Amino acid sequence: MSSFKKFSAAKKLGVGLLGTLAVGGLGVGVAALSQPVAASELTLHPPKYPWDHSGPFSALDHASIRRGYQVYKNVCAACHSMDYLCYRNLVGVSHTEDEAKAEAAEIMVLDGPDDDGNMFERPGKLADRFPKPYANDEAARSANNGALPPDLSYIVNARHGGEDYLFALLTGYVDPPPAGVSLRDGLHFQPYFPGQAIGMAQALYNEIIEYEDGTEASMSQLAKDVSVFMRWACEPEHDTRKRMLIKAIMFFSVAMAASYYYKKHKWSVLKARKLAYKPR
Repeated sequence: MSSFKKFSAAKKLGVGLLGTLAVGGLGVGVAALSQPVAASELTLHPPKYPWDHSGPFSALDHASIRRGYQVYKNVCAACHSMDYLCYRNLVGVSHTEDEAKAEAAEIMVLDGPDDDGNMFERPGKLADRFPKPYANDEAARSANNGALPPDLSYIVNARHGGEDYLFALLTGYVDPPPAGVSLRDGLHFQPYFPGQAIGMAQALYNEIIEYEDGTEASMSQLAKDVSVFMRWACEPEHDTRKRMLIKAIMFFSVAMAASYYYKKHKWSVLKARKLAYKPR
């Protein structure tokens, strides 16, 4: 205390502020530690997976896109729509034109009116969008205990974590839920979903479908393929954008070399010249 009295006013003020901050920080820490933490308040963040297309010059796996479309068609399309995707978008990406036409012809589309003013059904065409599983949102909620299944056209960009989140969501179900967690009827424990209670039951299981190309249809393979398909669906220009990046790098490399040559051997001569005026 005797040494403290010898401090100047500025030093006393600084010591006082440090003491106040220390006591305040200790109080905040004690208050935070004293709060009970419920399991329902914890939401896991999806890990980072080594996707083949994650590199700056890496393209999407188009074979995986085709398999992912098969997963969506046979599993996800029962509840989820893709309103912004047409069958023509598959041409040259995962299917040939004839294959895409065959896929579109499997659905019936309400069209019309005809010459008599009547609506009629016709086989689908390349210009038709993917079919909706429900007539409207109210029908979708009624069939899913009040929950509205989201449209999957842009689901990867609409969720934090992108395809990492989608893969973790599809493969991260916990049944039965951990001790201390109670869920309402119709909900399922999903640690990666905000709130950890999701209305969608686990949809993917081993060998739930059979791939056309003979790939083993394990649950992780199904989740990986449909995640890649969803990434392409929300970003169909993915490969084109990266090809443009390569072209831009090549162009600017040549342009920079030409600029350096001009600066070093042409402009430097003009810049370093000296104008001398002879007196009369």
